[in-house]
Amino acid sequence: RQQFCSCLTLEKFLQKENIMIRISQLKLPVDHTPDALEKKICQQLKIKKEELSSWKIVRRSLDARKKPDLKFVYVVDVDTPKERKILHRMQKINDKNVMLTNKTEYQFPAGGTEKLKQPPVVIGSGPAGLFCAWALAKAGLRPVVYERGEKASERKKTVDQYWKDGILDPNSNVQFGEGGAGTFSDGKLNTLVKDPVGRHRKVLEIFVQGGAPDNILYEQKPHLGTDQLIGIVTSLREQIEQMGGRFCFTKQVTDLDICDGKICRIQLNRNEWIETQVCIAAVGHSARDTFSMLKRHGIYMEAKSFAVGVRIEHPQKMINLSQYGQPKVKELGAASYKLTHQLENGRGIYSFCMCPGGYVVDASSEKGYLAVNGMSYQARDSRNANSAMIVTVSPQDYVTYGMEYLQRMGEDALAAELDQNPLAGIFFQRYLEQKAYQLHEGRIPVQTYGDFHERKETKAFGEVEPCIRGRYAMSNLREIFPDFLAESLDLGIAACGRKIHGFDRPDAILSGVESRTSSPVRISRNEQMESNVRGFYPCGEGAGYAGGITSAAMDGLRVAEAVCKKYCL
Repeated sequence: RQQFCSCLTLEKFLQKENIMIRISQLKLPVDHTPDALEKKICQQLKIKKEELSSWKIVRRSLDARKKPDLKFVYVVDVDTPKERKILHRMQKINDKNVMLTNKTEYQFPAGGTEKLKQPPVVIGSGPAGLFCAWALAKAGLRPVVYERGEKASERKKTVDQYWKDGILDPNSNVQFGEGGAGTFSDGKLNTLVKDPVGRHRKVLEIFVQGGAPDNILYEQKPHLGTDQLIGIVTSLREQIEQMGGRFCFTKQVTDLDICDGKICRIQLNRNEWIETQVCIAAVGHSARDTFSMLKRHGIYMEAKSFAVGVRIEHPQKMINLSQYGQPKVKELGAASYKLTHQLENGRGIYSFCMCPGGYVVDASSEKGYLAVNGMSYQARDSRNANSAMIVTVSPQDYVTYGMEYLQRMGEDALAAELDQNPLAGIFFQRYLEQKAYQLHEGRIPVQTYGDFHERKETKAFGEVEPCIRGRYAMSNLREIFPDFLAESLDLGIAACGRKIHGFDRPDAILSGVESRTSSPVRISRNEQMESNVRGFYPCGEGAGYAGGITSAAMDGLRVAEAVCKKYCL
């Protein structure tokens, strides 16, 4: 929280704790030397190096407006015994890049008074479940986490084997297992969620405690590659266990027992019942069987809009040239992009989960259905950049196709009332994923953009060749999509070619189908974070309250706060 002070209030303000000088708009070439930033700080404040007690980077971003003259832009906090003199001088010259800052520390609430007979249960060990469990354990509530998939290290072996032979484990895959879907992604840690209480910073600090590099605390677009995330989520689990928490893997929650409007038991693997008063449902956006079970028990939820489309691959050097003005910048690594475009048909198309130097991956979680996602390792060093290019769909768009899917599956009664069903989006996802699977018996269908535009099956690649984890086959993706989606993708990619030169190149590679961008449902909860069933707390991306690793982890903290305000052991 930043605050400009008048001379009258300056002395009082400086007496507060956690007050430092904050300098913004410090610009340096991206290849600057390690001591150049400290020298720049001293020049800005007009002090000597020995008068600088300490300083730290708050934020570092990239200014690429004058390519190829690229600069880092820093925000730093400074501690110096000269602060009163500096601030009086800066006020006189009205330097708005130097001000006081009052750092707000994240504060976990004091514990409640209602006694728990059993430790709280957390369903799922993705970012929401993991960070919720971390906070609960830190507060002394000894949570028990039930995860349908495997530990991260074992899960990686299972996923690698699936990409090789195509034999899917429905409970341990890219979507399910320790770390959740985010473990096999680009590991982006930025978020647009408003955060007045400091949860975002706390999430990043917990990641650093788990082994993440310190620079995620200040980079504008921090990321952790899949290779790093596997070790980090393992470390966080071990921390939770050391604080009294417990993890049970290959344990799927398959049923609930609700007594007088309150959760009282959960069923594991269809044969074991566990008593509980508090159950946090951090199940992830792909837990379709769990959503069906919750609906059966009358837990309030609603269908919501989400987005579907394709993955698109380009040479990373092409993206670097567009974003940096040169094909490679040692200090920056692979370049990213973010694109949006409003089409004349009224629909919007946008890039999502952009993976610089990454891979398209088979992200399926149900037998007979195929979905793709994007992933990067920490080095981001593959030859291609990839991103989802997606179009938003609403219940009004997808109910018709969900009905078609259900009728094809012999579920005519369910189809007849689909417009009233909160799970309608799931049936639309299955409509697309089943078509994608059937095109080539489970291999990822890929097509050049030129052939997609000309409505013909791809027979050969151009200069761009796929970087894919999983089996794939040349195809015609128009056989998957309804016409309104195919046309929106075609027009949108062409329009983006006017924003990034070569984005619409004919040999760009499309892969389908990208259908797991976010949860197709939202599970209702009140201000105390509970659903209509008392003691049952929907949490994270699967419940419809997050979109990505960081926002899911922040929601995990938020739910943990609500539980701890009420309960104690």
